[in-house]
This record gives sequence, structure tokens and C-alpha cells, in this order.
Amino acid sequence: MDNSAIKSKIESANTALGIELGSTRIKAVLVTDDYKVVASGDFVWENELRNNIWTYPIEKVWKGIQTSYANMAASVNEQYGIKLTKIGAIGISAMMHGYMPFDKDGHLLVPFRTWRNNITGVAADKLTSLFNFNIPERWSVAHLYQAILNHEDHVKDIDFITTLDGYVSWQLSGNKNTGIGDASGMFPIDEATKTYDAKMLEQFAGLPEVAQYPWNINDILPEVLLAGQAAGKLTAAGAALLDPSGQLQAGSLIAPSEGDAGTGMVATNAVRKRTGNISAGTSAFSMVVLDQKLNKVHRDIDMVTTPDGAPVAMVHTNNCSSDINAWASVFNQFAKVLGVNLSPNQLYEKLFDVSLRGDQDAGGLVNFSYLSGENITKVQDGRPMMVRKPDSHFTLANIFKVQLYSAFAPLKIGMDILLREEHIRTDVLIAQGGLFKTPVVAQQVLADALNTPITLMSNAGEGGPWGMAVLALYASDTKGKSLADYLDSEVFVDAESSTLFPESESVQGYEKFIDNYKEALPAEIEAGKDMKLN
Repeated sequence: MDNSAIKSKIESANTALGIELGSTRIKAVLVTDDYKVVASGDFVWENELRNNIWTYPIEKVWKGIQTSYANMAASVNEQYGIKLTKIGAIGISAMMHGYMPFDKDGHLLVPFRTWRNNITGVAADKLTSLFNFNIPERWSVAHLYQAILNHEDHVKDIDFITTLDGYVSWQLSGNKNTGIGDASGMFPIDEATKTYDAKMLEQFAGLPEVAQYPWNINDILPEVLLAGQAAGKLTAAGAALLDPSGQLQAGSLIAPSEGDAGTGMVATNAVRKRTGNISAGTSAFSMVVLDQKLNKVHRDIDMVTTPDGAPVAMVHTNNCSSDINAWASVFNQFAKVLGVNLSPNQLYEKLFDVSLRGDQDAGGLVNFSYLSGENITKVQDGRPMMVRKPDSHFTLANIFKVQLYSAFAPLKIGMDILLREEHIRTDVLIAQGGLFKTPVVAQQVLADALNTPITLMSNAGEGGPWGMAVLALYASDTKGKSLADYLDSEVFVDAESSTLFPESESVQGYEKFIDNYKEALPAEIEAGKDMKLN
């Protein structure tokens, strides 16, 4: 499609905007109604540890959204010579889970508590026992119940709780709702009714410590919407929030907001049963769409849904690529001392490539890439740490091989439950995320770690915001199709992909590494206890 055709689509608002608030970047992507990205903009941010709570200040949420939108709109003007005034549909995605409670005047009662916090262990355990359903620590209901158990003063003033994407969507449309995939990270969903589980709502409301409050859990959760439904329209106030310059007009369709897990499933065409995807970035998670019920409750397997409500087994890890980035930064500093300037792509390519010369078990090295706690391995407070024995093979190649190995280690431990205990099988497992921007290397490590073929699609590095834009287009016109059929027949007809298969020698080497990793876990746990944060 040439620039004149793209310009015409933008001017006639045959477009969708996907905005995703990721853990390290907020990105805005403008997509035409043939699913092509025509402009984008972003904003880099990072979570902050305030009073031992991982958070993002609310003012940075809007600074990031406005900056990424402005950069995207500037790109439209630069490439096509027009100002962006109308958008057909808008969808908001963000990091799932967490806790944002508001009072009746719409004021945030406590700073946003992100998925990264593992401060709700008591609440999560009690609710899991009550519901006979796994409640992870990062889920909104766990945060709410922990605040109740802690006798936090703000709880009495709660009028509404939501997630980050639910909050942004509310501010744009005026409507308090969210997509079912995102809602499934707030409170358990009933697959039959496609909304919160009524029995569990009643059980929660009946707890004596909950019943003392003036609100009812039914009334403070956002309305649950399915992909393809409308979440509202962009209001004048919402348009001004997105675009303070005043150029953007109100009236765009707002799609049900979704968590980054849901947009990842859409971006990798993994919403049909027996499909699955893995997203690897600051955190990592795998999503497997189930065609059978699990035999029992697993504390390391979260039950969530696709954006259209199908049950999904999710393995979520709090840590993945952050430690790789830290080590890469150190080597970049060393390169500069030598007078060598490398672009980020060159740097990662060289470091990933050197890992290919490492030993299959990473030379006996063990690395814990834990900037925060890790629920799957029962680590309360994370401390990035590399451990080696005197006879370990300590080389540059092994240093970076163990970085890649350790990035996927908690995910592998969780996935082994699905693969080995529940015997869940998938027809395809598709990977996406920034870790795969460097070709082949991380993809092969993941295939070896899970001992299963891994497919990478051409949009693997930028899936989330594009996936949200696709959901916005689907909300505009479902074409009378289910989401799975829509993706197959409309979006991914000519999709390019590549598949790597596990290599037996590397699989054995990774298993040896993971045995060493598990043996060294007590040292990581003690480091978190003994090395206190300032």
C-alpha cells in the first residue's frame, strides 16, 4: 500500500490505535484496517520501589501515554503530511493484575501496586483454600484481601478497583469495564457465564473481615466484556487526555481493555484451543488454551482466559530479561573504555552469539536473574546473583549462556507442571517479546529448555500494542466471526514464521543446568533475607 492510500485511510479514520503500557515501555501503534502498522511512538519508563512497594506514579502513566501518542502523531505528520484528528477505534492494554483502588470521587487511594509485588502471600493462600482455586499473589483480589487483613485504612473508602489498563480505558470512555482476559487476573471467571464466578463472589463477601465494610465485592469490580464488544466511546475529556494539543476528536470506539497476556495471545494467533504462546521480556509468561480441565489446583498455574473467554493455563514469572540487560550494559561500558561504540542491536547480537560457544550446561554456572521475588521458586526477595563452583568453566561464552538459561528457568519449572504432571499438549507454541529481537539464539534456548518446538512470528518483537489494535479493529467489525476464525482468516493469512526444534544434547545440558539451579536456590533465598535494601 503506497503513502497516498495510507493517507486516505488515516483521513477517513479506517484505523485503530493500540496503546500498551508495558513494564519498561509505553507504546502507541496506529494500524490501518488491513492490520498494517503505519505509525508508532513510545516512552521508556521503569517501575519504582517506594516504601517497599513496586509502583509506577500515576503522573508518569499519563506522561508516558501522552508522549507515546504525540510521537506517533508526529510520525503520521512526517510520513504522510497530515495531522491526526480522527481514529476509528482505540484499545488500551497494560501489565496485568495489580491493585488500583479508587474512592467515590475517583481518587486513587494508594499508589498503584504492580504485578511485581509479592506482598500478599497470606491473602493468596487463604483465598486459594477458600475457593479451591489458585489465587496468585499478584491478582487484584489478593491485594484487596491482604489490605483488609493488614487493616489498611483506605479499604473503608473503596468505591471501585481496577487494573492499569482498566483505569486508562475508564478515563478515556467514562465507563468502568475491562476485557475478560484482564478481568480474569482480578477475580476468578466462570467459563459458562463469562463473568466473575458467582459462588466465589458470595464466599468472599461472606468472610467476616470483609462483611464489615460498606461496599460489596460485586459492586466494586469492573464490568466484564468480551472481545468484539464495545467498551464505550472516546469522550472529549478522554481525547484531551490522550492528545493535550487538542487535535484529536472525540467519538472513537473504545474496545474492551486487555492485559498484556491477552494482547500477546492475539498477536501470536494463539486463542484457539490447543494453541499457546510465550512472552519474554522484563517478566515472562506462557499461555496454553486448554481443551481439558486440570486434574487439580496448582499454586504455580494461574487459570485465566483468552480475550473471548476460553480457559487458559498461565505460568507467570516475575523476572526474565532484566539481568541480561544489566550484564549487557556492563559489557557495553567496557566496549566504550576500549573505544568501541556498539548499537544496542550489535551489542546483544555479539553477546548472544558468543553464548553459542558455551558448554551445554553453561559450564556449571548458575545465575539468578531475580530483581524481585519469584513466586514459582518461593523466593520472597530477589537478589541478582551468579554462583559457581571452583571447578566451573568460567568463560564469557558460559556467562552469557547462563544468562539466557536463567531467564527462562522459573518459566521452565512452571511449565514442567503442565507438561509432565497434567500432560497438557499444544499443537503450536509461539514466542514473542523483546528477548527474541536477536534472531535464533533465545528461541533455541527456549526450545531446549521446554523440550518443545518454538515458533517465532515476524512481529515477535512488537506484538502487544499491535495485538491490542487488532482487538480494536475486531470490536469495530467482527465480520460475524469468532475471534479465532477472525485471526485465522483475516489477520494471519500471509503470516511469516519460523520454527526451531529442541536439540537433544542441548536439552540434556539444560536439564543439568536446572538441577544445579534448584540446588543453589537456598543461597538465593538466604541472600534475600540477609542483604537488606536501604
